[in-house]
Amino acid sequence: MKDNKTEIKKGITLHEINTDKFKTNLCAIFLTTPLNRENITFNATLPMILRRGNKNIKTQEEISKTLEGMFGADFDCGMEKTGNNQILKFYLESLNDNFVYENENILEKSLNLLIDIIFNPLIEENKFKEEYIYGEKQNLKQIIQSKIDNKSRFAYERCIEEMYKGKPYGLYRFGYEEDLENINASNLYEYYKKLINECKIDIFVSGNVEGKVKQILEKNETLNNLNVREARYIKNENEEKEQTEEKVIIQNMQVNQGKLVIGLDINNISDEEKYVASVYNILLGGSANSKLFQNVREKASLAYTCGSSYLRQKNNIIITAGIEIENYEKALNLIKQQIKDMETTNFTDKEVENAKELIISTVNGIEDSQDAEITYYFSQELSKKSTEIEQYVENIKKVQPKEINKLAKKIKINTIYFLRD
Repeated sequence: MKDNKTEIKKGITLHEINTDKFKTNLCAIFLTTPLNRENITFNATLPMILRRGNKNIKTQEEISKTLEGMFGADFDCGMEKTGNNQILKFYLESLNDNFVYENENILEKSLNLLIDIIFNPLIEENKFKEEYIYGEKQNLKQIIQSKIDNKSRFAYERCIEEMYKGKPYGLYRFGYEEDLENINASNLYEYYKKLINECKIDIFVSGNVEGKVKQILEKNETLNNLNVREARYIKNENEEKEQTEEKVIIQNMQVNQGKLVIGLDINNISDEEKYVASVYNILLGGSANSKLFQNVREKASLAYTCGSSYLRQKNNIIITAGIEIENYEKALNLIKQQIKDMETTNFTDKEVENAKELIISTVNGIEDSQDAEITYYFSQELSKKSTEIEQYVENIKKVQPKEINKLAKKIKINTIYFLRD
């Protein structure tokens, strides 16, 4: 597996991942733009509008019929927050031409349809279709309002919001209900045109496609008409963490179980230490053998769930725990003790090797999923790094116990968030 990159135009990059492991081709187009409060709700609305119909296929029902006629091809779209960027993502998965009738040209049809959906929207009187705007604004409003339904996820998002208060990463990825009121068919279309002219565009194609994709794109008039651009996006790189006082946020809501989330900063981390941080996270709370799981959940019985995750792009580790509300102080103190103990624990070679094997197994599994391999290479594109899977695995294998203890001394609590009744 290798990401073969070609600059179609300045700011527009083609990524071919040629592989014969799958019977399908996965085409993806990502539009990347900096996160900011003014545009985040506009960006969240756009994929929902674009999927409804385009200049050539005007309704969602007609798009579905077209996909069925392509041997059951599948289209999906959405939006994510990655580092300090907002990414509009569009996917189309279809059978590889080797498995369909001769001269069907499913790859070409897939790419052309995906490009049409994104870059040839349905426009009426120089604006988006009013009916579509109204319906999708209601749908997005429900998504924003429903964020409180999953209390664990809500607590996680609130901790991130408090950690990055007043900064782009603290924004809610689906935007804000109050901003929806100001979005209409005209100003959303004007914003769309600006976005398309300025955003970073990445076109990914994974499958047995060697030598085919570039020829197809060269013939696509819509793509040829896109302008060159100084792509506006924020490169994912190591940020200097501000030294801040430990924040404690307690929020009341009707919950059956307390949700404790602790956001940790990793200060002054190098690219090489990110591999150490991955192993650190597994040992702290990323597996059933971790310190948090074993000591907080199993031995002390202070949590129903307790674990951690590593946000590589932002150099944070996030600890989450579901606890009885009356156990807040005990659980918090024991979790803090595990964080402190990471500085001096003499991890056995076996413990470290087991943690590394867990990461390596996940990384090696990237090649078994076209979506995962596209995500992997896109992450590298945003950071302007180039690390093949094999090298990534080797970097994990090199991590030593003393490096874990050294990194642990760079880790500080930024925010403690507790959701309770």
